[in-house]
Amino acid sequence: MGFDWKEILTIGMVLFAVIDIVGTIPIIVDLRTKVGHIQSEKASVVAGVIMITFLFVGEEILKLMGVDVKSFAVAGSFVLFFLALEMILGITLYKDEEPSTASIVPLAFPLIAGAGTMTTLLSLRAQYQTINIVIAILINIVIVYIVLKSSSKIEKALGKNGLGVIRKVFGVILLAIAVKLFAGNVKGLFV
Repeated sequence: MGFDWKEILTIGMVLFAVIDIVGTIPIIVDLRTKVGHIQSEKASVVAGVIMITFLFVGEEILKLMGVDVKSFAVAGSFVLFFLALEMILGITLYKDEEPSTASIVPLAFPLIAGAGTMTTLLSLRAQYQTINIVIAILINIVIVYIVLKSSSKIEKALGKNGLGVIRKVFGVILLAIAVKLFAGNVKGLFV
């Protein structure tokens, strides 16, 4: 109970796959072209604050609506499943409006700390220690910041095909996570 590097690594990999910051580099580059400079620090901090806040008050919000964490985790597994399909198949099931600014919206929310991330956080909270989730969030925010700062260099280094391969690999990992979340929580609905 408490601090556990194995849990932190597992949670960190799940969040990394869901946030998919490497897979969103083409979107980030496109946003830079459309709106100019993106404040990487501001976007990272805001995304981190949103994720940590939702981790602590998300369950209370659900209780107000009469939804338990296991039901939310099962619903979240479906969201992750469809996000994984988008990544693997290269299709868009959910499309947001075109942004006019990019520092907070759509970069911090919903690209980094979006519906999939929120769902994942509450699903993870049902299985792991909160301290390990917070540490994994902070590690991911550092990675997000580094990627945002060097997105054009990463895009040039990996190329379009390299980014596509990484996106598909993380899509398969995310699909497996969705199945595990579903299997781990669906039994609790019928007890």
